[in-house]
Amino acid sequence: MSFIDSYNPHLLDGVQHVHFIGCGGSGTYPLIQILHSRGYAITGSDVEETKNTEAERALGVRVCIGHDAANVGNADLVVYSAAIHDDNPELQAARARGIKAVERSVMLGYISRTHAQSIGVAGTHGKTTTTGMITTMLELAGRDPAAVIGGKLEAIGGSGRLGSSEVMVCEACEFEDHFLKFHPDIAVVLNVDADHMEYFKTMDHVLDSYHRFAAMATKAVIYNGDDANSCRAVQGIEGVKLLSFGMGEDNDYHACNIRHVDGRHTLYDLYYKQERLGQVKLNVPGEHNVLNSMAAVAAAIESGCQTQRAVESVSAFQGAGRRFEIMGTNKGVTIADDYGHHPAEIEVTLKAAKQMGYRQVWAVHQPFTYSRTAMLLDDFARVLQIADHVVLSEIMGSREKNTYNIYASDLAKKIPGCVWFPTFEEISQYVMERAQPGDLVITLGCGDVYKCAKLMLHQQ
Repeated sequence: MSFIDSYNPHLLDGVQHVHFIGCGGSGTYPLIQILHSRGYAITGSDVEETKNTEAERALGVRVCIGHDAANVGNADLVVYSAAIHDDNPELQAARARGIKAVERSVMLGYISRTHAQSIGVAGTHGKTTTTGMITTMLELAGRDPAAVIGGKLEAIGGSGRLGSSEVMVCEACEFEDHFLKFHPDIAVVLNVDADHMEYFKTMDHVLDSYHRFAAMATKAVIYNGDDANSCRAVQGIEGVKLLSFGMGEDNDYHACNIRHVDGRHTLYDLYYKQERLGQVKLNVPGEHNVLNSMAAVAAAIESGCQTQRAVESVSAFQGAGRRFEIMGTNKGVTIADDYGHHPAEIEVTLKAAKQMGYRQVWAVHQPFTYSRTAMLLDDFARVLQIADHVVLSEIMGSREKNTYNIYASDLAKKIPGCVWFPTFEEISQYVMERAQPGDLVITLGCGDVYKCAKLMLHQQ
């Protein structure tokens, strides 16, 4: 895959006003928080109100709903999300007026290079949770890190923070090679699966991009030694410390004596090589989070956190927004929401849900993008059947057009007993009329399916 590093060390020279197109996205919101904290005037626009646009308004950011050339105003710089196309009127207006316009990953890469020590967390799954864990641990250690996280973290009151130290913790997303704009001192590779294949085309291209990301590390590469693709991705990297984590005892960091407590908490003994570092207590469910926490501990230690403090402080992490987030209960039914939108993510989430002692588990899934749904259709059908009941919404196309001729009904046909509805209101009514006290209903998807969770929480 071809890639041009568009880093510009003078990107913010002379800039006072920054306008964000697609300001409600999980990738743009933390950048807005950081630049607002640095004193820049911020405006933004998006197609609808979200939790993020509400939070931005609370900061004093002027947010316009709908895209219009006039929204750019007197901005000195325009930052746009990956979902924005070239025909966007605001992007066209900026370019016509000679205003610098960059994709949000370019801004993220710029900000990361203003910190002496950066930790980049990459992986097909688990980035937000692991980034949140590391940020929480460094905050408790008094390091006051800057952070860019894909979900809200209560410990920092949002998904981005400026920080006052030389340390920055950041999600490094592989979408269209965005993580190659981020030059980490410590690179974390959680796992490598087939995703965004409309861009990468082949698994070899995916592995090549992850290799290039890890090879940029200047201090350490922390990788999943149990994951064959992660091992392949870091193969041949030299000149930095290579640290593996996993369940197998041949990893540098490994877990022993894993115990699940009351379904939601997990205890395990953490070892570094043959040395027991201590007992880790997790407040997030699932063995996938054991792996995430080992990566987080290793990253915190490599960034200078004292070992025992790192082991103890990971227990302070209470989860990130939209990552198995318990929304509340209604009529004795627990409603949860999760960002999982890839079969591997849905699989570990539903397996964790099934271990939590609920009577039955309902999966309400909003497929995201036509390409992913079409390419991984059988995998989605297989993992969704882990739940006792499956309900689908229509596919959220996001940045894509349905050139794949794929629909939610195509997925529903492959799942016994599955139903689908075009609106969240219909889904909410259907589920809450049938779910019983003691059941868990979990909405799954990276689009706006969380709105369905809210509807079910208040369904009469």
